[in-house]
Amino acid sequence: MRLTQYSNFALRTLQMVAMRAPAIVTVDDVARAHRISKAHLVKIAAELSRRGYIETIRGRHGGMRLARPADEITVGEIIRWTEAPLELVECFNAETNTCRLLGVCHLSRGLQRALRAFLSVLDDLTIADIAFNRDALLERLTGADQAQPASAGAQ
Repeated sequence: MRLTQYSNFALRTLQMVAMRAPAIVTVDDVARAHRISKAHLVKIAAELSRRGYIETIRGRHGGMRLARPADEITVGEIIRWTEAPLELVECFNAETNTCRLLGVCHLSRGLQRALRAFLSVLDDLTIADIAFNRDALLERLTGADQAQPASAGAQ
């Protein structure tokens, strides 16, 4: 299983906004720090705002800030939204399933348990948790502006 760039970018945006709180963060700040396309981030920021995760501030000194406390936003809820629908195999979707093994397959049962466990761990992880080591994260991101390969320090 691999998360989409959309999920990664949404989480990185929320993480940076939480790290820099109470300061206002711009899409340019996030794009520059993570070497991400500004065009992608504009779409993500708009959706984060629409869903009530961030507040956007217009104008010359505008940007974004969290609309909810960082410790009340779980990584699990972000992943459920950005990766929806979470259908690891076709039988997870009753409407489109064509698998003849439905109801007797131990593989699908195991995958359902694994998905629940995966999401349970992410439900215990908040945006505050992933922004907790603020100083180390900001130091690494500031160093990203130097001639460091984009993959260096990737997690």
